[in-house]
Amino acid sequence: MWIESSNTEIFFVTLDKSEKTFSPSTRYEDFALSPTRFHWQSQSTTSENSPTGQRYTRQRENGASFLLFVRSKPGAPFLFLGPLRYVSHSGSRPMSIYWDLDHPMPAWFFEICASLRAA
Repeated sequence: MWIESSNTEIFFVTLDKSEKTFSPSTRYEDFALSPTRFHWQSQSTTSENSPTGQRYTRQRENGASFLLFVRSKPGAPFLFLGPLRYVSHSGSRPMSIYWDLDHPMPAWFFEICASLRAA
């Protein structure tokens, strides 16, 4: 959710994207690599040269804020993991972006994230 008036985007991520709930075009590869690093995939139409892609990759220059809310599965409550800082990306349509969290996620939640990624 992009909030232009505050130069802030909020990411609402569901980690478990089973076939029953998500279509193939919305099964983005979102996962925690560590308690402080998160891999997130943009919408399938976002290219690195688009205004949205540039907002992500040029965060330092444009001052945009990105906030991450994550839940394990549909229907579970979202957990606010805090602000994100752009690290790097690869690909286009969708973009695969690595973000650093300003604060480590709770260990118990990282365990959930790791177990879902392994599944």
